Amino acid sequence: MQSQKSYELILYKKRLVKVPPKDKSYVRYRRLLKSNYWILQTNLVNRPERKNNEMDEKFLYQKTGAFALFDTFVQNGIYSIFGYPGGAILPLYDELFFWEKNNLIRHYLVRHEQAATHAADGFSRASGNIGVCFATSGPGATNLVTGIATAFLDSIPIIIITGQVGTQFLGTDAFQEIDIYGITLSIVKHSYVVFEPRLLPQILTEAIYIAQNGRPGPVVIDIPKDVGFEKIRKYRPCHQRIVDKVLGWHYSCSFQRFKLRKALNLLEDCSSPLLYVGGGVITSNATNELLMLAERFQIPVATTLMGKGAIDENHFLSLGMLGMHGTAYANFAIGNCDFLLAIGARFDDRVTGKLDEFACNAHIVHIDIDEAEINKNKGVTIGIHGDVKQILTELLILIDEEAFSELHQKFIKYFESWHKQLFMWKLSFPLTVHRTQTKLFPQQAIKIATKCKPNAIITTDVGQHQMWAAQHIRCNSRHWLSSSGLGTMGFGLPAAIGASIACPEKDIVCISGDSSFQMNLQELGTISQYNLPIKVFVLNNHWQGMVRQWQENFYDKRYSHSNMENGAPNLKQLAKAYNILSFSTNSLLELRWMIKDTFMSDGPVLIECNVIEEENCYPMVEPSKGNTEMMLSPNLVTTPEGLIVQKSCQGTNLSLEQIKK
Repeated sequence: MQSQKSYELILYKKRLVKVPPKDKSYVRYRRLLKSNYWILQTNLVNRPERKNNEMDEKFLYQKTGAFALFDTFVQNGIYSIFGYPGGAILPLYDELFFWEKNNLIRHYLVRHEQAATHAADGFSRASGNIGVCFATSGPGATNLVTGIATAFLDSIPIIIITGQVGTQFLGTDAFQEIDIYGITLSIVKHSYVVFEPRLLPQILTEAIYIAQNGRPGPVVIDIPKDVGFEKIRKYRPCHQRIVDKVLGWHYSCSFQRFKLRKALNLLEDCSSPLLYVGGGVITSNATNELLMLAERFQIPVATTLMGKGAIDENHFLSLGMLGMHGTAYANFAIGNCDFLLAIGARFDDRVTGKLDEFACNAHIVHIDIDEAEINKNKGVTIGIHGDVKQILTELLILIDEEAFSELHQKFIKYFESWHKQLFMWKLSFPLTVHRTQTKLFPQQAIKIATKCKPNAIITTDVGQHQMWAAQHIRCNSRHWLSSSGLGTMGFGLPAAIGASIACPEKDIVCISGDSSFQMNLQELGTISQYNLPIKVFVLNNHWQGMVRQWQENFYDKRYSHSNMENGAPNLKQLAKAYNILSFSTNSLLELRWMIKDTFMSDGPVLIECNVIEEENCYPMVEPSKGNTEMMLSPNLVTTPEGLIVQKSCQGTNLSLEQIKK
């Protein structure tokens, strides 16, 4: 009879266990497998005592469904989990106890299941790896729905593990039974319900592959309670190599090379090109290729909210964010370009404004991993389906061919007048930051908060502060985490938790508003428990800021239930209750020294900035208007030609001197 230890070593030598390179946690796991596997197994699996260093055959392969789950996580390089326990998922948490004890996996206890999905989401956005969260059945599972939808609309790869009532109770309306598979069907990339524990390794490995490949997205795995503790007669580990080579799963996009040649021919005939860049460039890790393309032809770059950081926003070719609250010069560039290369973007309504007027004079070339997005919202001249990084690499190779080798020099000369026009727009329509020592404006607070740590990872909630942060903060790839597609209030704080776990060596700054902050303020408990060095800035204007702005501009100042002053918590005392250092100020001078002290502190800090209540976020594209028709203030708007006029008497051109007055 072969011993358990020697059996596992045979498995290892046959390379059935995949070890990711340069991963300290997994190296530790590998050493345990090789040198002291039996000690590990006695901690992880409850078995009868061995006799004469051998085991009875019927116990040789016995492991539970819960063991299979965590073993597959570790074999696929996943060591961090966010979650909240409950009755139906207790078999998994019982198994988790032993894996944490052996330092193989770390679980982070959140205070609400929604925060678990946002933390896993933030972990994935910051690291580029997959995020994982746990929740129990019933209300635990339904509390995940908002976070799942957030990840789905922003194409973020996360794995959601939910507990479920035992298989014998399915369909009986048992206590806390809910069909989470059916509820989330329209907001996930794929879903599973596990009925046999032996299938868990393959299902989980498939889920990891599906979540990360192609257009990323969330995958839900629903595990009935009895599946977690049921024994597996013959346990077979599974990892990505099996899915890739044995099962033959491949995401491949055979884009046509002739389409790239056709796109270059269109570019050759244009005089005012523009790159419109979305989150697909960051997801594909194609930021270097994007920069090379932009610099080769000196093409300016406008990004979406998800695309922030795809190009260094301090670069002279960067126009910042475009769309409803984008920079005026980015919106004018869209309205006046004659060639638009859309890369990893989906022509969202907050970007396009009035769709008929979006890049209406341009030939549009659209590159995207999801073929369904091409021609979905906006008709394009050329649609190229495939991975952004591969396509841009191929495009750069094609440019070096003899037929196109001298084009970039020719283009740079042709584009001089286009660059001059963009420069004039930047001078005429700068982003303004009010400067006063007596009052604290939100734009000032945001710039000061991020100036001390320009390389910090920024997370935001949703509202005016999100748009101000997007306008004024310049960041690099994977340093901007914000709910874009769903616009989820309460995202910022738990996303900062996930980012802090993913990147412990980096500074994490969460910028929130008083209304958004109250959506998930209980996560201060998670930050306190793990002493995460997150700096939280709450811009408190005592309103649901964006709602108030819309009510002011479009609903005749009927402020229906948008004021948050009555019943608002004392944030300084709240932070103190969680044993977190906190400050509160409405002074610019005070804020400066507070922030100086804040970044000297190694632990978490909360700063409440009481800002001007009536400040609105401009520029703003009104609903049903084109991007070039922007509100610069309640009384000033722009025309498609780039003129500034009074809103009440459009058509009257104002000089810059009159505007300043």
